Amino acid sequence: MGGEHTVEKIGGTSMSRFGEVMENVIIGGRSGADLYERGFVVSAYGGITNLLLEDKKTGAPGIYATFASEEGDWGAELERTRERMLEFNRSFADIGLDGAVADAFVNDRMDGIRDCLNDIMRLRSFGHLQPSDYLPATRELLSAVGEAHSAFNSVEILGKHGVNARFVDLTGWRETASHGLDEVITKAFEDVDFSTEMPIITGYVKYDEGIMTRFDRGYSEITFSKVAVTTGAREGIIHKEYHLSTGDPVLMGADNVQVIGHTNFDIADQLSDLDMEAIHSKASKEMELCNIPIRVKNAFEPAHPGTLISRDYVSPEPRVEIICGRDDVLAIEVYDPEMVGECGYDYRLLKSFLDAGISYIAKNTNANTITHFVPKKAKKIQACIADLQERLPGAQVKLAEVAIVCVIGTNMGLPGFLSRAARALAEAEINVLGLDQAMRQVNMQFIVRLKDFAPAQLALHREFVENEG
Repeated sequence: MGGEHTVEKIGGTSMSRFGEVMENVIIGGRSGADLYERGFVVSAYGGITNLLLEDKKTGAPGIYATFASEEGDWGAELERTRERMLEFNRSFADIGLDGAVADAFVNDRMDGIRDCLNDIMRLRSFGHLQPSDYLPATRELLSAVGEAHSAFNSVEILGKHGVNARFVDLTGWRETASHGLDEVITKAFEDVDFSTEMPIITGYVKYDEGIMTRFDRGYSEITFSKVAVTTGAREGIIHKEYHLSTGDPVLMGADNVQVIGHTNFDIADQLSDLDMEAIHSKASKEMELCNIPIRVKNAFEPAHPGTLISRDYVSPEPRVEIICGRDDVLAIEVYDPEMVGECGYDYRLLKSFLDAGISYIAKNTNANTITHFVPKKAKKIQACIADLQERLPGAQVKLAEVAIVCVIGTNMGLPGFLSRAARALAEAEINVLGLDQAMRQVNMQFIVRLKDFAPAQLALHREFVENEG
């Protein structure tokens, strides 16, 4: 193992277009030995994990959420999900998938899950099982089947096209033993020969802590990172349905954005904190420490080199690399005249955030006011507010929905960037509610009203990217 191969990840939207992915990325005109020295970590087909768990955006219940609520018909949700998985099987018939073989795999897994959930229902009817005893394991069990489905199909299809693909099933189906994450992956790759076979790897890994419990819906990138590090890959490649660009092409216009081309892990951290799907921060960290660069490519433009994220890159010329942000932000403002000059006030305030498990994105402070900007989807926000009011009885606590718009780059440490940004926003008649910039000057964060989220990005992108072209 190690040295010459790449570990590559294909997301769910791209997997749903597997014929194109196979033609553009996996085979891509290669033959013979040129097909190998590559392994692929695959996600479930688009929408399948939403059906297995719950819709990531709308929260609409899938099998898990229905089962957990003890309301509704989880069995009907299971059959609806099974049918959608079988539909995917039928959609790949024209590229060589044997429907009978693929359907048998799906039915074996889904029948097993149905039987398991029925057994849990019988046990919990006796009143000795608490939800905390079985719900985490149930969520893990359901998560795993999506990636197993797509990986199995991929191996079957690739085999029909002359590729010696190997199904690396990390989901631990019907395995009773429990091991650590590193041990599971090390064992799975003990006899894998990257030079003669192409491992197709499930994005889900069954291990003792529970990958869904630990990382939730970002777990496939953790698998990608762990496989790359464990096998000593020379590079990790993430194939997406779009490039990592200077801005959102839908908002800015595809002709106005540019591919970033090269950036570093510091910038990847900034993007992760903004909930952008470049690379999970916990996934990138171990690859950064092992000096394994990550390349983000457009799966449907295979000839383009994409964007390389490396450890030591700094732009040789001062430039802004990306304009982005998020509009699902809640400002929690604490005003208290008693905080002036008081040691430890911030410490007491943050204890409420810690107890509620809330991490903040940005922070503003002055003599008597501290404002934290947190994801609106964070759980226990109301509990946090109540605790703040009890812990700091003299304080006024206010909430407001806002947006954060960022100007990010590896080399922005020159006079003028901030004034240009402020001027561009002023000319667009956008009032800046707050501003955050650390001394390292890689990320300027502007707090704006929700209605100004899109206009602020347009104004900043025009100033720093389009006017520089």
